[in-house]
Amino acid sequence: MAKADAEVPALPLPRATAGLVGHAEAEATLLDAARSGKLHHAWLITGPRGIGKATLAYRFARYLFAHGTGGATDMFGAGPTSLFVDPEESVFRRIAASSHPDLVTLEREENPRTKALRDEIVVDQVRDLASFFAMTPAEGGFRVAVIDAIDEMNRNAANALLKLLEEPPPRSILLLVAHAPGRLLPTIRSRCRRLALRPLADEQVADIVTRLRPDVTAGEVDGLCRLADGSPGRALALQAAGGLKQYRAIGDLLAPLGRHQALDIKAVGDLADRFAGREGGDLFRLTFELIGLWLTRMVRLGVTGAIAEAVPGEAAAMQALAHSARLERWGEVWEKINALAARAEAVNLDRRQVLVAALGMIERTGRQGSP
Repeated sequence: MAKADAEVPALPLPRATAGLVGHAEAEATLLDAARSGKLHHAWLITGPRGIGKATLAYRFARYLFAHGTGGATDMFGAGPTSLFVDPEESVFRRIAASSHPDLVTLEREENPRTKALRDEIVVDQVRDLASFFAMTPAEGGFRVAVIDAIDEMNRNAANALLKLLEEPPPRSILLLVAHAPGRLLPTIRSRCRRLALRPLADEQVADIVTRLRPDVTAGEVDGLCRLADGSPGRALALQAAGGLKQYRAIGDLLAPLGRHQALDIKAVGDLADRFAGREGGDLFRLTFELIGLWLTRMVRLGVTGAIAEAVPGEAAAMQALAHSARLERWGEVWEKINALAARAEAVNLDRRQVLVAALGMIERTGRQGSP
């Protein structure tokens, strides 16, 4: 059973994380660029959510403030071999506390009118960034901005950022985190040096989850890793939200369909009852994320013939259902369910009816071979 939110220990923020698991090649690229003395002014750090993009960005910012650019730094003619900065150093502690005068972070902020977190980064934040870069670095080195994430900017904000990229102020560095770089303006992508990060190996994800959540069993860690697709951030988020238990419940609902049995309407209703109220919104979003993931893994099983199970019995249930319709049909179902969930959030549809409609779509496809 997942702990309540108040009982789950807070994870270290990227700005306060000293270590970096994986991404040695990307780290070496940044280190070489800094030591060459010819550092590009804008870096687009791309990859799936939760794999360490922001952690790498802050790690690089710390290095620039601590070491600057150029060559050797010690009496033997050797410089740092990584971007690591000791957590006891002043630069580390100030960045962790958001108090370094030459670093600014752009991320979604609270709307002062509604007190809710905005859905996007707005143009006023980018204008403030331009003012920040117009000032002389307080400590004589670089002024650095971390944007987490650039694909959360609205179009006006993106256009304002483009002006900074076209005419970068001297001694300014932009570190742009992007989960979906294909959504960015081509003119933004073309003015950045791209650094693509890959998902981590399961054993690396497991190591991070085990260190940060030592109370999670080995079996649960394995299941979370298989659902996370190389993203420790996703694995930890699923663990905190009870995602593995919810995934198992979804699998139990869908398993009878592969045996040509009907949905258990009572079980569907019991699940939908938990969507009520404001707190039910998070569970609703999690449930539809996991339904989509179950279908994705089912299609993967249908294509490859094998899958590492996240929960016992998963593969057998998927195998039976996967062959009841063509795989491209299941792809269409996945798309329709994603669109349905997005519409439900946008126009506040009845969550119970949305769940019934989504599972009914899967049931009909299994029986008739079409969504």
